[in-house]
Amino acid sequence: MTTLVTNIPLVAQLAPLVAGLVSVLVIAAMLRFRHALPMDEPNHRSLHATPIPRSGGLAVMAGLSLGWCGVWLSFGGSSGVPVLVLALALSAFSLIDDVRGLPVVWRFGTQILVAALLVSRLGGLPGGALGAVLAVLAITWMTNLYNFMDGSNGLAGGMTLFGFGFYALAAVHSGSPAFALAAACIAAAAAGFLVFNFDPARIFMGDAGSIPLGFLAAALGLLGWHQGLWPAIFPVLVFSPFIVDASVTLGRRGLRGEKVWHAHREHYYQRLIRMGLGHKRTALLEYALMLLAGLAGLALLDADVPLQAMVAVAAVMVYAVLMALVDKAWATKGQ
Repeated sequence: MTTLVTNIPLVAQLAPLVAGLVSVLVIAAMLRFRHALPMDEPNHRSLHATPIPRSGGLAVMAGLSLGWCGVWLSFGGSSGVPVLVLALALSAFSLIDDVRGLPVVWRFGTQILVAALLVSRLGGLPGGALGAVLAVLAITWMTNLYNFMDGSNGLAGGMTLFGFGFYALAAVHSGSPAFALAAACIAAAAAGFLVFNFDPARIFMGDAGSIPLGFLAAALGLLGWHQGLWPAIFPVLVFSPFIVDASVTLGRRGLRGEKVWHAHREHYYQRLIRMGLGHKRTALLEYALMLLAGLAGLALLDADVPLQAMVAVAAVMVYAVLMALVDKAWATKGQ
């Protein structure tokens, strides 16, 4: 491990710090002109009471972009350029959605196209054409569920910090410093954003941040598996707090015949807030869950398939119990 660190150029080592500082500085500048930003106006589905500027995720994208440039310059490669370009394209498109609003078909169509472009560059996925289609669908779903879960102070920023932080640790374990630093840049940029987004939030991430970050969570998870850095279960476990909440909640809404893309307040984290836990305590509880999920993922990096399967079953059982407890409390105390 010591040799791995000492062989990393100083510019690359400083890249995460640069990403975090840029994120802080950009948001500070945005808040000086907050009234020129798109505003998130409260409505009957909101969990905030006053207008809050959104699109703070642009600062995260700016920070991680500069950080990645430092990593590429240090390691003499640009394999991550297509991923960043696709993420920035999603961010720009989503900024338009933040400002003006776009039809659902345009949003989903663009996300599917971006996911397909990424998968087309990988090649050699198991299952051939079917495997490629499933990968595109998984990336698109992760892109959207990240946006669905960005509805509470500090939640999406915290998931970004923990999720990509664990990606970085796993990449170090697997001997890939460039991948580790790229992931660390995203985590650091998210930490800078959290300075302003943790309760009480002064700015929201907006679609311009949550959409590309969801894409990056799926893209780096897939790339890390494709490069042999971790087993397929690892990124699923790391981001399982978001994956489980969004998938179960929207699955239930779909079964009831509701339009799952419409805003609502039925996610488990939203229920916790509405039952009186508040944004701060809900975020801290979610952070604890993120930490445990990430540690479980790290423990499986060198595990055999049977042990991975056992942990996956155990994780499903734990989430089932947690959701049942929230459902029971909601039935007696919910609104």
